[in-house]
Amino acid sequence: MREVRLNKVTVNIGIGDNEDRFQNAKALLEKLTGRIAVATKSKHREPELKIRKGQIIGAMVTLRNKEASELLRRALDANNNTVYESSVANNSVNFGVSEYIYFSGVKYDPKIGMLGLNVNGSFGRMGKRVETRKRGASRVSRSHRDVSREEIMNYMQSKYGVKFVKREG
Repeated sequence: MREVRLNKVTVNIGIGDNEDRFQNAKALLEKLTGRIAVATKSKHREPELKIRKGQIIGAMVTLRNKEASELLRRALDANNNTVYESSVANNSVNFGVSEYIYFSGVKYDPKIGMLGLNVNGSFGRMGKRVETRKRGASRVSRSHRDVSREEIMNYMQSKYGVKFVKREG
């Protein structure tokens, strides 16, 4: 039950206030994951960035199980299997891929243009559902619920061969 596992991988592309790029971001995510991408909308207005509440500001896809593991492996390969230590937090790891052409087997598409994306991996342990289920819910101790940075780093080093580096400067 203490074994660390990958719960889900969320891939998103932010487009800002340019709604024309949304279709390109959506097409790219569908090409990379094989899943239908959904729109992310702003929760509040940002006049400095010309963003209003409810405006489409990005696209995202969530993957679970084997698909999540495969996409995380491909994203790490695109990032030369290196992740900054500061990108690892309790229960998650978050890193970016600057250009999608770094993924193996993906070629540049002039209609899409050049886009980068953000990859977020969420980790957990078996038994977390005990706390969130509707019937017979019970408390789960914090030591079982939270996965520490060190545990995530050890898991990713052993399963994916990731090298963690310190951020310079």
